[in-house]
Amino acid sequence: MRYNEKELQALSRQPAEMAAELGMRGPKKGSDEAEPVGALLLERCRVVREEPGTFSISVPSPGFIEDPERKYHFECSSEEQCQEWMEALRRASYEFMRRSLIFYRNEIRKVTGKDPLEQFGISEEARFQLSGLQA
Repeated sequence: MRYNEKELQALSRQPAEMAAELGMRGPKKGSDEAEPVGALLLERCRVVREEPGTFSISVPSPGFIEDPERKYHFECSSEEQCQEWMEALRRASYEFMRRSLIFYRNEIRKVTGKDPLEQFGISEEARFQLSGLQA
């Protein structure tokens, strides 16, 4: 995966929408980490409820047939905190935001009769089209 290291550092210094200390176990057996060791790309991840107060994030490993995904387990201090994190992680994906943009774009178009993206010159881009959505 390619990423811009300077941009990632800048993003890490911005105020967080949510922050907490969660216990985490990575995909390697016995690899409990005490310090932050990197970033997880959440696109196409699956957030799954595990045991009470815990959830996991499964992240695709593109190009690795023998290891199609990596699974990270997180432990929260309460059931409520666990629910909040799971919902926030689900809403954080590009695909969720894209679907929301398309939904609200269509709602605004119904009310006003105008495409709100037209003023930005991006209304015809494929990424903003409903036809690109998969059920």
